[in-house]
Amino acid sequence: MGDSVKKIIFLIVFLAGCLKVHAQSPDVVVLCYHDVRDNVGGIPVAAGKAPSRPQMIASGENHLDPDQYAISTWNLASQFDWLHSHGYNVISLQQLIDARTGGQKLPAKAVMLTFDDGLRSSYTKVFPLLKAYAYHAVVAVVGAWADLPADGKVDYGPRPFTRDDFATWAQLREMQDSGLVEIASHTWDLHHGIIANPQGNIIPAAVIHAYNPRTGRYETDEEYTARIRADLTRSSEEIRQKLGRAPRAVMWPYGSYTQVAASIAESLGMSASFTLGLPVTSPNRPFGLTGIRGIPRLVLMSNPSIGDVVWSLRHLDLRSNIRAVQVDLDYVYDADPAQQERNLGMLLDRIQQLHPTQVWLQAYADPDGTGAPSSVYFPNSELPVRADLFSRAAWQLRTRCGVDVYAWMPVLAWQLPNKALQARLKIESKPGVSDEPPVRLNPFLPETQEIVGSVYEDLGRASRIAGILFSDDAVLRDTDDLGPSAPPPGPERTRALIAFTNEMAAHVQHWSPELATVRNLFAEPTLHPEAESWYAQSLPAFLSNYNSVALMAMPELENAKEGRSWLTRLSRKVASVPGGLPNTVFELQTVDWRTKQPVKTSKLRGEMRLLMDHGVLHLAYYPDDFENNNPKLRSLSPVFSASPSPLLQTEPVTDIPRQSRVTQ
Repeated sequence: MGDSVKKIIFLIVFLAGCLKVHAQSPDVVVLCYHDVRDNVGGIPVAAGKAPSRPQMIASGENHLDPDQYAISTWNLASQFDWLHSHGYNVISLQQLIDARTGGQKLPAKAVMLTFDDGLRSSYTKVFPLLKAYAYHAVVAVVGAWADLPADGKVDYGPRPFTRDDFATWAQLREMQDSGLVEIASHTWDLHHGIIANPQGNIIPAAVIHAYNPRTGRYETDEEYTARIRADLTRSSEEIRQKLGRAPRAVMWPYGSYTQVAASIAESLGMSASFTLGLPVTSPNRPFGLTGIRGIPRLVLMSNPSIGDVVWSLRHLDLRSNIRAVQVDLDYVYDADPAQQERNLGMLLDRIQQLHPTQVWLQAYADPDGTGAPSSVYFPNSELPVRADLFSRAAWQLRTRCGVDVYAWMPVLAWQLPNKALQARLKIESKPGVSDEPPVRLNPFLPETQEIVGSVYEDLGRASRIAGILFSDDAVLRDTDDLGPSAPPPGPERTRALIAFTNEMAAHVQHWSPELATVRNLFAEPTLHPEAESWYAQSLPAFLSNYNSVALMAMPELENAKEGRSWLTRLSRKVASVPGGLPNTVFELQTVDWRTKQPVKTSKLRGEMRLLMDHGVLHLAYYPDDFENNNPKLRSLSPVFSASPSPLLQTEPVTDIPRQSRVTQ
């Protein structure tokens, strides 16, 4: 494919040497387009004539167009022609609904075409091609943009868009009446960002509780729900009035939605909803692969050539090798807001240079290292808030560094402000056991489930995240006095604790429906499966219930006499378990907690190379000391970095959403 392979075609970052995952193939590939123009990337193209190679080289292979979402009419026609000549079947929304709700079977190599934002080019450029090929498509309309007054403008990114940039209702009606085009909602006016935290971050309006800087107050659930319902109702009703038919689908702006928003859309007749990106497959819930809620779409960017598109369609099963950095937000926090911003800036600069794929970001506060936090970094109803910091740090990492942010959260180790309640819920040792157990709450008590569930719900409400890392405190010892309702030590207790974490994840999924889960696992029950009775941990059980397992591959923590041979033994043990290596992240330590001294980066690098030599695919480390450059960035990067080969990304990366409110 030559130089054109460097283009961003779809939205997912993956590294060189990607891992093939054959989890579950989608029954349909849904493509998402935006503007279509004859002149993209500064190339003047005559009608019916392909750009010459010199023209493409002169324009920088079309990379220089200010609108990275635009595609040339020529390239779109080439893609349609290739789909037609290679046996792809372009399906309608009705076919997809019928197939996903138990009706007709989809044809082989099914593709669905969608065009966002209700742009004029969907009528002038796309519609003629649809008629020529007899292809179906869905055009998603933003009501406020369709109603733009003559002097109104939309900050569309490359330039302000005016009334002439959007299709008229008459044009939309003509396309709909052809039987080839279905009009969907793109919301009435949610395709913009709103202030989402005290630091002023702008986050998509459909998924976040608005923050009012004048009052210092967040929207309540009731206010959020009313705002979303009013917008979607207006969108649906306007489309029904203008076109004679209410929409049956909603395309969520920026691909982001909540379960609340999806339920409202469904109550208004928009049973099908679409996001962006590749399907996220959870062991117990395949998002976007079944049903008609949250169907992912692949966004075509940077005017991809037909070669780019062909390559991408044939490599939909590629997934990234994980490179995760576990970050203490305690290192970022400072009582001085200016210093806190400088600390955050240092972290962002470091992550940008290192290029991991994920950051596991501490969402709780534990400055004394007790392992049982008494405060958190997000608004909630159960614990003190040390600082409302998590939302800002997570959003900055996601948008500035292009990483997936996972909230690193305790499961049982909480210090409640009510000391009497803490004493009642705390796990004690069985009679006759002399050692003091680590601070944990009993997961089999309804009060524990309610309190911890409320904290997780508030986390989901406060910030848009890609996943959760369940911390290493999720341990139940065989010497714990858990009461008569607890199952006995062994597999039953392991399953019960897994069920508890899944319940906590469900609270966050209420607000981040495509949430992924990772669970810390100690090395001992991995090397010696009989130790499951001592920990309530099991590698096979974890592999079946979480997207990934974060295995604590920490020789010094385990007092291993010879670290390299210990890591070799650990990697071979994981490899012997079905699905072990493809779904296990080996997490190394950068501090020897026995001596409180940093582990030399050369040693860490050697351990990573050793693990990769034994077939390990996914790596992480903890902690990251960005202030003191530990581990050493230049030394670690060649081994650890997921150097961006940006063919595919999961969603647009920008601090401020691309389209903002209409200005009049």
